[in-house]
Amino acid sequence: MHQQTQLQSGITVVTEHMPAVRSATLGLWVGVGSRDETTEQAGCSHFLEHLLFKGTSRRSARDIAEALDAVGGEMNAFTSKELTCFYARVLDDDLPLAFDVLADMVVDARNTEADVEAERQVVLSEIDIHFDTPDDLVHSDFSEVVLDTHPLALETLGTADSITRMTRDTVDGYYRQTYRPGNLTVAAAGNVDHDRVVALAEDLLGDLHRPGGSRPQRRRPERFGEGRVHVRSRPTEQAHVVLGVPGIAHRDADRWALRVLNTLLGGGMSSRLFQEIREVRGLAYSTYSYASSYTDGGLFGAYVGTAPGKVDEALQVLREQLDTVADDVTADEVDRAKGALTGGTVLSLEDSGSRMSRLGKQIATGADFVTVDEALARIGDVTVDDVRRVAARVLRQPRDLAVVGPFGADEQDRFADVVA
Repeated sequence: MHQQTQLQSGITVVTEHMPAVRSATLGLWVGVGSRDETTEQAGCSHFLEHLLFKGTSRRSARDIAEALDAVGGEMNAFTSKELTCFYARVLDDDLPLAFDVLADMVVDARNTEADVEAERQVVLSEIDIHFDTPDDLVHSDFSEVVLDTHPLALETLGTADSITRMTRDTVDGYYRQTYRPGNLTVAAAGNVDHDRVVALAEDLLGDLHRPGGSRPQRRRPERFGEGRVHVRSRPTEQAHVVLGVPGIAHRDADRWALRVLNTLLGGGMSSRLFQEIREVRGLAYSTYSYASSYTDGGLFGAYVGTAPGKVDEALQVLREQLDTVADDVTADEVDRAKGALTGGTVLSLEDSGSRMSRLGKQIATGADFVTVDEALARIGDVTVDDVRRVAARVLRQPRDLAVVGPFGADEQDRFADVVA
């Protein structure tokens, strides 16, 4: 059972007590990500994620690292299109230490000129790695093809140009503008006491010395690709393709049926894509589908990595599966997918880190909180008709295609029939 408190400063604290464990996982969630950046700030959220580990007025970067290592704890962070999270997993007795370190980073980051210059090269290396990883790059291209010029289409890392030009004042100004009490959620799960976590938040965070603030105002996607093809030429041994459509928002009532649809279409070894593309035809080692949901929109994509000479056949299978699933999905498929989702949901939440992440994501995005039991019930209520309806709603939109592989720019017309 979770408990939630709104502090006078505007910070939200949410916890879940797990009496059977000796661990505690704490996350400080800032409601800002790459979709909230201007062109000048592109990559700023992720850049800050790095910089906060570089030191405060009380701790050096080494002090921060050693503090958690000394008690066998783990600490890390991540940035998404809508959220930035700093988290630590420790023994329950060490929760105050973990909170002190994370709060110090969030409240009192130095963001010095020297640290910005040092970390700039690290982020540029990350961007290089991303461009050298075609099975990652194709998903970024797909996002840009579908979402067009909307900020959700932007790569979280930023671009080499934006990171190269980014100044210390830009990064620090973004930090002071967005890391505010009204935009901060504290989530903790494990062997934790809610009142104790609230007291620690009030003592260690206060008003961050930057009172006020709120979640960023966001513009919903309005333009979509609708039949666009993007081919990125790379001298790779495989062709990587994503065929898909705009998805749905994470508060949409159809999200439960879409999860079932995604699972039976491309979510496991018994899924349609895996069986047809890998097991029957032997076209690929990796194929799957995915549904990405955001506050006010989303993506649905089907991926396959295959030999360049087999790309046309693989794309034909993807197209056929997206075309037919709304008409011929069976009760057995739906039941298997619901079972996979139910079991996967329960098994994934047996540790404090997963529980904390589930709490933090829901509260930090302003979603209606859904307990695990409620989520399982929603999945269980999904019918064959629900899956067919959401498949027709989502998959019968105009499609877009991203391709990364050894194809020339003049071959773009070759793939036009796939999205026709």
